[in-house]
Amino acid sequence: MTKGFVPSRVFFEPKALDYPLGKMLVEGFQTMGVPTTPTPSHNRVTGIPGANPAQAYREAKRTLVIGVRRSEKFQSCKPSAHYQLPLVTSCPGMCEYCYLATTLGKKPYIRIYVNLDEILAIAAKLIQERSPELTYFEGAATSDPLPTEQYTGALKQTIEFFGHEEHGRFRFVTKFTEVDSLLSARHEGHTRFRFSLNCATVVQRFEHLTPAPEDRIVAAGKVLKAGYPLGFIIAPVFRFPGWQEEYRRLLERTAEELEKLAPGGWSPEQLTLEFISHRYTLKAKARILEVFPASSLPMAEEERKFKYGQFGYGKYIYPPETLAELREFFQDQVKLYFPAAKVEYFI
Repeated sequence: MTKGFVPSRVFFEPKALDYPLGKMLVEGFQTMGVPTTPTPSHNRVTGIPGANPAQAYREAKRTLVIGVRRSEKFQSCKPSAHYQLPLVTSCPGMCEYCYLATTLGKKPYIRIYVNLDEILAIAAKLIQERSPELTYFEGAATSDPLPTEQYTGALKQTIEFFGHEEHGRFRFVTKFTEVDSLLSARHEGHTRFRFSLNCATVVQRFEHLTPAPEDRIVAAGKVLKAGYPLGFIIAPVFRFPGWQEEYRRLLERTAEELEKLAPGGWSPEQLTLEFISHRYTLKAKARILEVFPASSLPMAEEERKFKYGQFGYGKYIYPPETLAELREFFQDQVKLYFPAAKVEYFI
């Protein structure tokens, strides 16, 4: 039960104890010797230590909050899905570039919801309203839901819920590798299991406390062998000395593992690919440098192009000639290693 993420402290809403999962979680962490403390609200948690922003961030990433989700509204999740499915918020990884550094505040603690049956009932209602059209739900819009799965079983329950929904589809993305409990889930092909991948240099420099690329690739092979539709997000893509060879090796090794674990037993059409080049906002840059003051992330405005985003704020992206170079390179690699895969976008 304790392989992988183990919180340093747990907070829980007293109302969570009214749910079997909440009671089991609190008692389980108490048995493990993890300090557990009641909190009036999962949205406002005090008691996370930290004398400066960097310390507060790190301690928040070791903090788990158990709550009850009361809102019956799901946020939209365009363009990848119709709705966000709120299972978890935040994750224990500490990726320097993560956009959640600005959206979750200075203490992005990990939050899980124990009223899963109620959440899935809302999803069922939304699916029914749009029937017979398919309705897609994204389970990782503000989180990585896999590290807490060993405690909650929420992903497996959700996957099997969607397996029974003729007009419902589920998708999520993870950097983590503890997939074994999900391999036997009755998914019926209704869940797309995606992995966030990057080359070794990027993972080592910027994706702290996450598994190595090789471990993610091996986990993806297991998922493919279990019959799931599979996806990879290569993000964020950085241009640095030697970037072509590193990304080429990453894609070559991924293709090799998929063929090894499921030789001839899978269709390339099962696979989707998404490529996202590195970008940042000035707000994100300020927060990143508070939390990671020695960060070597390439964030020099004079080397980027300013672009207004769809939500009304500006971001700094690679200039057009660099984006064209990146796009051409990855298009060539996809033709070589994954010729039948669907490339959902390159941005």
